[in-house]
Amino acid sequence: MAEQSYHFDNTCVIITGASAGIGRSIAQQFGKAGAYVINADISPDPKADVETLPTHEKIISEGGKSEYVETDISSPDDIDRAIERARDAGGVDVLVNNAGIFAGENFNTVTEQEFDNIYDVNVKGPFFFTQKVSRDLKRRDSDGAVINIASISSNLAQHGQTLYDSTKGAVRMLTRGFALELAEYGIRVNGIAPGQIGTEIKEGWSTDAQQMVDNDQLIKPVPMNRAGVPSDISPTALFLASDAAEYITGEIIHVDGGWQIIWDCILCERRLYLHLSVFVI
Repeated sequence: MAEQSYHFDNTCVIITGASAGIGRSIAQQFGKAGAYVINADISPDPKADVETLPTHEKIISEGGKSEYVETDISSPDDIDRAIERARDAGGVDVLVNNAGIFAGENFNTVTEQEFDNIYDVNVKGPFFFTQKVSRDLKRRDSDGAVINIASISSNLAQHGQTLYDSTKGAVRMLTRGFALELAEYGIRVNGIAPGQIGTEIKEGWSTDAQQMVDNDQLIKPVPMNRAGVPSDISPTALFLASDAAEYITGEIIHVDGGWQIIWDCILCERRLYLHLSVFVI
């Protein structure tokens, strides 16, 4: 299938957590499309063993324009610094709230510190980054686009993931709420819900994630019968940031190989079973 071509010349894009995984893939694609890319991450170092160059250096080596800004997205001061650096490139036009952390454990064992840590990154970060970027766009009387990386967990509860799932549910509602409040200013806000993608979201997963992909451990129950990879997500991000999506806002696009279809069917079967059980009893 031929790749869709997008052009983002004279466009400044901030991507949080772009040093690895989905964020890195999105950053590289924006770089190839002509955008000035700012990687706002806590560290510039890639996590995957096969990657050697930091994202911004990789983009520059391929003829693009990019820089790294050390950013803890839970810190409002760090967010301000990233936006200020974007002003040197003409001002931020597109924000991709990609950075996130994972916590998979029974809710009974979650500590207050663990709760605060994941909400600081997965919810507080996107909230205040979007708030501050939208203020900057309005000050410049400029249209813009915000893209939040949500998850299939935004709609689905899973055993042992109550804490993580709740943060991604919050991202879904932030997307819809921001879209509603910013539409009048020409600022579109949408989200992408990746399925089971081989990434390095957890420390030490750089090798494990690739092995899971290679061994087809991420296939079931994906109808398209293959594991997802970060490059499956980046084209949707470029589409949502482009003029081709100028009448789309408040949407969450699932990029999951049909994974959600299976779960919708399972839920329907369970409802039917419960319904019939009432009559059997």
